[in-house]
Amino acid sequence: MKKKIEILAPARDLIGGMAAINSGADAVYIGAPQFGARSNANNSIEDVAALVKYAHLFNAQVFVVMNTILYDNELETCRAMIWELYDIGVDALIIQDMAIMEMDLPPIVLHASTQANNRDADKIKFLKDAGIKRVVLARELNLHQIKTIYDEADVELEFFVTGALCVSFSGNCYMSVANGERSANRGSCAQNCRLPYNLIDGNGETLIKNSHLLSIKDLDVSDQIPNLIEAGIVSFKIEGRLKDVAYVKNNVSYLRQKLDSYLEGSDKYIKASSGKCTYTFDSTLSRTFNRGYTDYFVNERHASIGSWESPKSKGQYIGKLIRTVGNAYEIENGELLNNGDGLCFINENNEADGIYVNKAENGKVYPNVLKEIKDGTFIYRNNDIAFIKIVEREDSAIRKIGTTLLLTENENGFELIATDEDGNVSTVILEHSKEQTKTGESIEENIKIQLAKTGFTPYSADEINVMFSQNWFLPISKINEMRRTVYEQLSEIRLANYKREEHQLVKTSHPYPETKLDFMYNVSNKTARKFYERHGVTEIEKAFELQWDPGKSRVMTTKYCIKYELKKCPIHQKDIVGVKVKEPLVLKQGELEYKLKFNCKPCEMEIWEKDAEFEIEEDHFH
Repeated sequence: MKKKIEILAPARDLIGGMAAINSGADAVYIGAPQFGARSNANNSIEDVAALVKYAHLFNAQVFVVMNTILYDNELETCRAMIWELYDIGVDALIIQDMAIMEMDLPPIVLHASTQANNRDADKIKFLKDAGIKRVVLARELNLHQIKTIYDEADVELEFFVTGALCVSFSGNCYMSVANGERSANRGSCAQNCRLPYNLIDGNGETLIKNSHLLSIKDLDVSDQIPNLIEAGIVSFKIEGRLKDVAYVKNNVSYLRQKLDSYLEGSDKYIKASSGKCTYTFDSTLSRTFNRGYTDYFVNERHASIGSWESPKSKGQYIGKLIRTVGNAYEIENGELLNNGDGLCFINENNEADGIYVNKAENGKVYPNVLKEIKDGTFIYRNNDIAFIKIVEREDSAIRKIGTTLLLTENENGFELIATDEDGNVSTVILEHSKEQTKTGESIEENIKIQLAKTGFTPYSADEINVMFSQNWFLPISKINEMRRTVYEQLSEIRLANYKREEHQLVKTSHPYPETKLDFMYNVSNKTARKFYERHGVTEIEKAFELQWDPGKSRVMTTKYCIKYELKKCPIHQKDIVGVKVKEPLVLKQGELEYKLKFNCKPCEMEIWEKDAEFEIEEDHFH
């Protein structure tokens, strides 16, 4: 059996989900009415049901995101909603809260969200043995760690391939709660990481002013797809349930083409759904929303990953500013620009700045506001108006399921048989008198032309055969009617033959790898507590949201390291460190103030509130 490899796309809503399917996604993930970690990307049960039906036609799957932590008074609502989602045909749920594992559930497949902080092989193996069918891995892992998890846990693995990165370990960012009672684990992240901060050292001196010091570039590990597949990844996830349709279509089509060229002729791997896509645009990741790209840690720590100038989209590099002439700019490759484009550059204060192109002609760009830009400044396009217009069109990505048509005769008339690429067969019988054509000549070519018109159906007629014993006549209206009916029936047959994987949870009591859980395990209800206790856990701290101690808490743990970004890392950069920075380093934004703690052994940075007390780790590495 060949192993199925999947591209998993985000769906903000029904329209976005259908666009992702049309662009080549093998699966989509979408929020239901509640409990998804993007509270402003929720959808009605009816819309999810419509998406399920559309996806299943292409043998694509729909996963519903229920990855917030739950409070006691929400458990029953959540359980009832899971039954509704099961009844409408949803393929799997993506969950964080272990209370769900204790509920009386239908036989629906469960995936552990990246919010469940999946980075240790033993905990992932535990989840598999508890009945989780797939684990969405933490983004911080490298290829070697992924391979180890796959070898030890033997569970389906999903990994992010493109899109925004969360600077914190997913599920372990408490900045939003600490600053204003909005919980990221409850779907209301306030994105404090994208704010500008001053960096102050232990002597009180400002090292960096007004920079987005926790904002990091977006992820792109698409060129690592072959290595990731070999390491055990079966699903490649695109981040972005809040992003627009152009972003989704651009990302999906880019990955579809990349993955298809790898899968072509493979004897081990196969694509996970049906149909072929055609596009009217050349997908390029840099042409829709992005903050510049990094491969994060998939190949270990090796380059700067910060996007300090701005948390906004940087876009596609166009060229340098040659000079300003009158009220226009001359820019390298300026002929690529169009009226209405948005341009972005870094100004003299090292801040991201932007202009709109009112008019682009003869290599000159006339902006809405003439700003002073230094010659030689790098110019990026972060709103590519012409490209986005093409991509947004409904017909810019079309997906068709291949079929073969055979028109033949029977005793009382004719029959049309459609066989699709997956072996489903639909037959239509037409009772009709048999008369020879007036000229006595075959109208086979004419019949084929009519049968080939598959129009707005999800099908293409790749091969058409007409097998008549004589040159029979058939009116065009009858041919068209048979074609319409045979394809309508085929859709019903495909949906009826769709096999949803089912999995009934059986409660187990195998030991959890830890016996004490701190607040970072996000236990926020009695049922999740019961789950862990049954698995041998003896001490459980309440979730941060329920017991936060203002001013003294650790609000983030991350692999991202400001010391490394400053080229002051005592391990990776010991040859170039020079003068060590005086700790503790502090991030300050108006009234907000955080202390940074560096744990060099696991190679992690922690962010603490300003009144926290901790020992500064001395560099024992020299």
